[in-house]
Amino acid sequence: MSDIILSVEVRERTGKGGARETRRDGRVPGVLYGGELGPVAISIKDNELRKAINSGQFLANMITIEHKGETQTVFARDVQFDPVMDFPVHVDFQRVDEDSTIAVEVAVNFINEDKSPGLKRGGVLNVVRHAIEVNTPAGSIPDAIDVDVSGLDIGDAVHISAVSLPDGVTPTITDRDFTIVTLQGSRAVIDEAAETESDAEGEEGEAEAEAAEGED
Repeated sequence: MSDIILSVEVRERTGKGGARETRRDGRVPGVLYGGELGPVAISIKDNELRKAINSGQFLANMITIEHKGETQTVFARDVQFDPVMDFPVHVDFQRVDEDSTIAVEVAVNFINEDKSPGLKRGGVLNVVRHAIEVNTPAGSIPDAIDVDVSGLDIGDAVHISAVSLPDGVTPTITDRDFTIVTLQGSRAVIDEAAETESDAEGEEGEAEAEAAEGED
């Protein structure tokens, strides 16, 4: 859980006109939903929301919102930005508690690259998934999911079944053993392998020719 606390106000006027009026007042419109309560239109001071977003703890963390002295924990589900000026124009919050199970994308972190025989030979990682969507308790969202590539050789792959996930964390995709990363040969390695194969075929051909001459 992050240390972010945001003070919110309830918006009486909704719709496009209400959202424009909120932004003119230096606030960002938003929606709070989830749990046993219905959705509520809210607003947050623009500068406070920007500070929270820039802290690096806003997304993928539980945060606290405050209204008239009462607090509740929420999860930022979506932030919309102005396509030109890149400032926040709308935010969605979901009500959660520490035991709530939520679906969230968690970044992948590759470890033990220095122990991979394929990488030592000049191979390169082909990352299929930079993040994995998982079901996780809201109070213990992983910072990252470690994927060990120490045993990978060229042509190998790591699937989700080979990854150790934290307790209580499961992938949202359950119908297949999806690929996270493969190890491919670099162009130099491929060319070297092709040259070695060509040399081997040439030597084999010369040996066959010498054997044929001997029979004559």
